[in-house]
Amino acid sequence: MDVQEVKKLDAYLKKLFGNQRLRVVPKKADEADVFVGEERVGGLTVDDEDEERSYNLEIKITLGEAANIKNLKTLEAYLRRKFDTERIRVVARPRKTDSAEVYIGEEYIGVLFFDEKETRSCYFEMAILALDLEEAGLGRSI
Repeated sequence: MDVQEVKKLDAYLKKLFGNQRLRVVPKKADEADVFVGEERVGGLTVDDEDEERSYNLEIKITLGEAANIKNLKTLEAYLRRKFDTERIRVVARPRKTDSAEVYIGEEYIGVLFFDEKETRSCYFEMAILALDLEEAGLGRSI
């Protein structure tokens, strides 16, 4: 990730979550950390498959109780606290018990996957396309 990509991703996440304390910090050529204030909340990786550049944000969530479909309100509260926004919603997926969908307002942003091995953990995964950065008014194609 070059400096311009990091700036665009940083601006995109700040705008999406409505949180100016969010920041993207490069780590390796194809990785970056995502912070809210001084706390690292997750990691970003580059995906160049299919000749289209995209990014994957992954956040591991560990609860004091089981992280599963029965605790969606707890997971929603966790994400709201973590990103400092009340606009996050966690919604059950039709006919699926191994995951849930995450929205900001009405906009779908990613999936929570429940870890079968670590029953108190789950993963929030969000794909960011180069097109998302362009549509957000954050400059030309990367």
